[in-house]
Amino acid sequence: MFHLVHFQLPFIVNLLVLLLVAKLFGELAERFRQPSMIGEVLAGVILGPSLLNIIPSSGEIKVIAELGVFMLIVLAGMEIEVEEIRNSIRGRNIWIALLGFLVPMASGIAIGLIFHFSYIFTIFLGLCIAITALPVSIRILMDLGKLSTDVGQRIISAAIFNDILALLILGIILDFNDSTKNIRDLTFSILFTTFKVGVFTAILVIAYHYFKVAKRKVSVLNPRMNQFLRYLRGKESIFALVILFVLIFSSISELLGLHFVVGAFFGAILIPRSMFANRDFEKVQRSISGITMGFLAPIFFATMGISFNFNSLDNGLLLTVILFASFFSKIFGGYLGGKLAGFNSAKSVTLGLGLNARGIMELVIANIALAKGFIDISIFSILVLMALLTTILTPFLLKEGFRLIDRQKVKSADSYT
Repeated sequence: MFHLVHFQLPFIVNLLVLLLVAKLFGELAERFRQPSMIGEVLAGVILGPSLLNIIPSSGEIKVIAELGVFMLIVLAGMEIEVEEIRNSIRGRNIWIALLGFLVPMASGIAIGLIFHFSYIFTIFLGLCIAITALPVSIRILMDLGKLSTDVGQRIISAAIFNDILALLILGIILDFNDSTKNIRDLTFSILFTTFKVGVFTAILVIAYHYFKVAKRKVSVLNPRMNQFLRYLRGKESIFALVILFVLIFSSISELLGLHFVVGAFFGAILIPRSMFANRDFEKVQRSISGITMGFLAPIFFATMGISFNFNSLDNGLLLTVILFASFFSKIFGGYLGGKLAGFNSAKSVTLGLGLNARGIMELVIANIALAKGFIDISIFSILVLMALLTTILTPFLLKEGFRLIDRQKVKSADSYT
């Protein structure tokens, strides 16, 4: 690859170049009806060691990228209502959510076992293949005008379930280590980690219960909250309160040995929205979206591109197997879940296609695995490439899936005439 003569630029200049190129490529991606994330990662690939090698992955930029992870998770959690979580596992919908996650998870674990990877990496690989990026799925369905269809809603419900289950499993496996060698140590590690997840879940349930009680007394609490907010003299007080609320749950998850993204995600879901006026909560959402999508997220995704290295893609067989498994296991899992949920073949295939986009969540998990030393740069580069390809191809495949549904509707209508 062609590298420019490397010299150390000041941090602010590096940040300027990284943000400028990331936003430029993000805008180009949007013009081609792709998530801006694609362009932002490609910007990092161009500026990193794969091509020009002019922006190093410095500690300062990594700190900003970590803040980007936090704010992305908060933004994703704020888009989800607790009722939507219930809908994702209600009735026969559970089959779509479960099989859309477990089949690809099993394929990733099978690959890890076949290639004799460590059990920690094997589970990480399964998670990265099983995940569905909720924000990417929402964006694709909105672009296709299919978000409100029954298939679109099932895709979103399953994606919510996938994200929650993946983060819970992530919280468990981050507490393991490869020094666990015998069955007794492994069993103790599993039980202790499961206990900590249980404690965190209990805290979430208790918090949700009290917020539900508070919601019934909103006519009493709202005036008090508004009086308290008027008492505060600082600017953006509501924004600060929301971030503090999420940080409390992030801190609890960290203190329990879980990753902060687990607490951030569930804390954002549990934000007591009814205590705020709608306009105030929407203002907070816009503020979080502005700072995240305008600054922090582009830096995070560009940093992913900088960490990516084409030269590390030296295992062609593993790359091919992972890409094949990531596509077809997800489609098959969604198809099987759709059939068990009572959908016809066309809708079941479309469900599988819609669940195939990885994107944000998969990159977050891959980044955590790399930072913790569970995977090397070669595997990380494969996972980044897998996230990009599945996200790029899903809109085209999903469009064909909905066309297949429409053709089957026409065919069924003709058979009745």
